[in-house]
Amino acid sequence: MNVLADSCLTEFLRSGEFIPILAIGGAFVVAIIGIIFGSIKAMVVARAREETKRELGAYVAEGSIDADKAIALANAGSKVNRHG
Repeated sequence: MNVLADSCLTEFLRSGEFIPILAIGGAFVVAIIGIIFGSIKAMVVARAREETKRELGAYVAEGSIDADKAIALANAGSKVNRHG
């Protein structure tokens, strides 16, 4: 039984049909890794943005910074212009 499996595998590898299967499988692996790392990056960025907002809120509460300046700092660097 093992000899039969070895001969089938050897024949498959020599035929060259494994190359498209390997290429497609590799593309799927790269895509999945990209999706996973993209999701991790989005989570890290969202967590940092929320932490910054909390810190700015604390500064406003203690009177160290003006509320308008805190809003401007929170919106700085965003891709969307939120002021019109």
